[in-house]
Amino acid sequence: MAGGDGFEARVEPLLEPLRRFLARRTDPDTAEDVLAETLLVLWRRRDELPVGEGALPWSYAVARLCLANADRSARRRRRLAARVAVVDPPPSTTDHADHADHAGDPGDPRADLVAPALAALPATDAEVLRLWAWEELAPREIAVVLGTTANAVSSRLSRARTRLAAELARQDDAGAGHRPTTRGDR
Repeated sequence: MAGGDGFEARVEPLLEPLRRFLARRTDPDTAEDVLAETLLVLWRRRDELPVGEGALPWSYAVARLCLANADRSARRRRRLAARVAVVDPPPSTTDHADHADHAGDPGDPRADLVAPALAALPATDAEVLRLWAWEELAPREIAVVLGTTANAVSSRLSRARTRLAAELARQDDAGAGHRPTTRGDR
């Protein structure tokens, strides 16, 4: 059945956007593993895969769920390793982060400014902003990814943009050693 239903032709335009979507959310190895899992799910559910514009948001929703599964598995492995380490500790340990925060496109100098601000936001705000700004999805497409309505996404997006702007301003003030001024301070 490989290729008989045009699956490869339908998935080809989705590959790079899915790869970037995942690379922005996890480490490179996990991103590739989750991409493979996502493609497997798309293959299994190829009869449900929308044709045209709806295919990418639908695929992002699948990738998001596959990434959540991978994250849960990683947490379980870490908890198991921690329990084993208590029973039989390794000769030496080092403290490394599991993966870097991939908050934006690699090489984009603005990513260094946005990453801490996004990390400070609630996860739902950060995700709706990523889908809007990085994946360039419209609210109706984001609604497909998140399983909600376009109106709800528009409201969330508006609130999230306001919170992001406030967080960026707060971090800018804190980083520069400034404090907000009031009329009486002048």
